[in-house]
Amino acid sequence: MKAAFFRKHGGPEAMEYGDYKDPVAAPGQVLVDIHAASVNGADWKVRKGSYAPITDLPYIPGRDFSGVVSAVGEGVTDLKVGDEVFGVCDVGQEQAYAEKIAIKASIVAKKPAGLSHADAAALSLIGLTALVSVEDTLKLKRGETIFISGGAGGVASYAVQLAKHIGARVITSASKGNHDYVRSLGADEVVDYNAVDVAKAVSGCDAAFDTVGGNVTQQAFAVLKSGGRAAFISSGAKAPEPERKDVRSLRPQVGRTRSHLERIAALAVSGAVKPPEIKLFSLAQAAEAHRISEGRHFRGKLVFKVR
Repeated sequence: MKAAFFRKHGGPEAMEYGDYKDPVAAPGQVLVDIHAASVNGADWKVRKGSYAPITDLPYIPGRDFSGVVSAVGEGVTDLKVGDEVFGVCDVGQEQAYAEKIAIKASIVAKKPAGLSHADAAALSLIGLTALVSVEDTLKLKRGETIFISGGAGGVASYAVQLAKHIGARVITSASKGNHDYVRSLGADEVVDYNAVDVAKAVSGCDAAFDTVGGNVTQQAFAVLKSGGRAAFISSGAKAPEPERKDVRSLRPQVGRTRSHLERIAALAVSGAVKPPEIKLFSLAQAAEAHRISEGRHFRGKLVFKVR
């Protein structure tokens, strides 16, 4: 099969495109012919060596995909050849930047007919992360106010729509050029992080969801009212320590379950959450896609059209 991979850690130029051995479905797995795979920030961090060094090289990154089942392993009874499915690779597994992937059948879900492969791939990991963060971790309720950092980004744009669907008031930050975009997603108030100090412009929130990290972390605490809670996905494996003692800091644990994927599908089909804006690439353009992703100043999702 063809795949995009790297032979050593490095910059975007480390990404190559070429032949790679075909995977085989083990017991409990399905083999999927991938039609689309998306780019996530974790992908280029893996390539750079920001996490634990990869020793099994060459290495195919990529965590979410959509495609068609082409073979089923022993013991799989709930999926069959020809089923259109989408999913997120298990923790510790990647390899979605490829024409085929073997993956645990229990953590993929059937793709609705009305959802394209590109949209399904784009929604998978960002939807899973947003659902676990907003619903499971923050337990956001109707009538509450939530601040979401970087509203034009992948996870954040999903979270904005999810929070509105729940019935919350949504405040988000974005550059001026993205204000109309995040308002179209349902944001009630948008703050230009280039023009004002977010920590001073926003206050009294019940919850905050930081998708950016870095110096934005303490902003998430600052906007909360006393007793509020904040969730963080870009500040390491543990929740950061707040400078104030009257708020809670939470680190969502994003597992892999079919039920979450089925909720992503249902929200998309109902129109409650729209797929993000998508920029398409071929697998051969993986280096360019990583350059854009690493720059972090784009909106929506970058997606590989594999077939």
